[in-house]
Amino acid sequence: MQEDILINWSPQETRVAIVEGGALQELHVERALERGLVSNVYLGKVARVLPGMQSAFIDIGLERAAFLHVADVWHPPAEGETISNARAAAAQIPIEKQVFEGQSLMVQVIKDPIGTKGARLSTQISIAGRMLVFLPQDDHIGVSQKIPPAQREALRQRVQTLAGDLGGGFILRTNAEDAIDQELADDVAYLRKAWKRIREAATKLPAGSLLHQDLSLLQRVLRDMVGERTASIRVDSQEQFETLKAFGLEFMPAAAQKLQHYKGERPIFDLHSIDDDIAKALGRRVELKSGGYLIVDQTEALTTVDVNTGGFVGARNFDDTIFKTNLEAAQAIARQLRLRNLGGIIVVDFIDMEREDHRLAVLTEMRKQLARDRVKTMCGGFSQLGLVEMTRKRTRESLAHMLCEACPLCQGKGMVKTARSVAYDIFREILREARQFNPKEFRVVASPKVIELFLDEESQHLAGLSEFIGKPVSLQSEGAMGQEQYDIVLM
Repeated sequence: MQEDILINWSPQETRVAIVEGGALQELHVERALERGLVSNVYLGKVARVLPGMQSAFIDIGLERAAFLHVADVWHPPAEGETISNARAAAAQIPIEKQVFEGQSLMVQVIKDPIGTKGARLSTQISIAGRMLVFLPQDDHIGVSQKIPPAQREALRQRVQTLAGDLGGGFILRTNAEDAIDQELADDVAYLRKAWKRIREAATKLPAGSLLHQDLSLLQRVLRDMVGERTASIRVDSQEQFETLKAFGLEFMPAAAQKLQHYKGERPIFDLHSIDDDIAKALGRRVELKSGGYLIVDQTEALTTVDVNTGGFVGARNFDDTIFKTNLEAAQAIARQLRLRNLGGIIVVDFIDMEREDHRLAVLTEMRKQLARDRVKTMCGGFSQLGLVEMTRKRTRESLAHMLCEACPLCQGKGMVKTARSVAYDIFREILREARQFNPKEFRVVASPKVIELFLDEESQHLAGLSEFIGKPVSLQSEGAMGQEQYDIVLM
């Protein structure tokens, strides 16, 4: 089935929706204020060398000078020398013998500025692609430790062949594990072209200039998301369409041919009710067409998905009802994982099935749907407790963490104490305060619902408490307070 990519751009936020069969499958969001500087390459100028700290301050055109430590000054390893040994040897050379004030240096940001501290820099340049990371100052070809050892040497040889003798080293990312030669060759060509542009800019631009910026979400769409199944890429901004077209024609000509400028009167995300799907993806409950539903709970350690039949009673017998609900749930779960960008450990509690062939069919459908995910997933079988355990690689923040924050009233618990529970907490607090202090009066400031309870159902208990402590207790309603919030004022 073919997919369409819809791009909604505004100066403050870029949103990318991948739609298949009229349904939202993935959502990517990038906000201008939250985009950091890590991986940016600058032509810096040494402003000051500090021998006592073995570091230097580099002017890269930002508000604050950036920081370069002696350990981050790159020296290529000698033949037969490991990178770690080369770093250790270079760190023994004093910083004042490696850089001097006024010197121009090509540097890369490895840590964003925080508070009053400037960005941290390195003189080792690395450019990330979809499958590979290019190291123009090195000739080493490394492989991600997450790739199985049995595949590493074969992958290394493939990249060595594709890279040829043009110089520079590469690191194979985890995404390269199942890559074909054409994908690797495309990445090699893109990275070499990007490095050529950086070098040319360094000879033309003054010190303090930005030479290379990590790709924006718009550019990553062409690099990472466009495939054979992509029918069209529609952008609702004329300016961004032109910019993206120029970038695509230079680096990804095949993907650039699928670009279209959307000129419709309706907002582009209204074409497939994208905003409605986003709102649903932030909720716990996901309705299934059959009448069943999923409950998705995201915790620190893992994500749980519970499948329920709900109002579905359409099949001839109960076993078929459960089977059909679980089959539909398997499809919906795979979509929700992509849409919500849930990563880490995921536990799915399907409705219990008696028949082994039903369990096998549901598991097969689940794995089939997960195979469409561009993020790596691993799915086990049914455990003794009837649970399916799986993992999905974390690539970025989940949709909920990106768009939401913990509720200030419930502190993320999802529940608040009842008004009666809060009222009884207040009774206990007044007794505690009465033993320590001797005010003329206790004034309770709380939410309207708690104050209403004191005036109605708990009025006798409040009068009894006042008599017991020998002090009057007055009440003050405060609409701005949450249900669990209260204050006891000693008058």
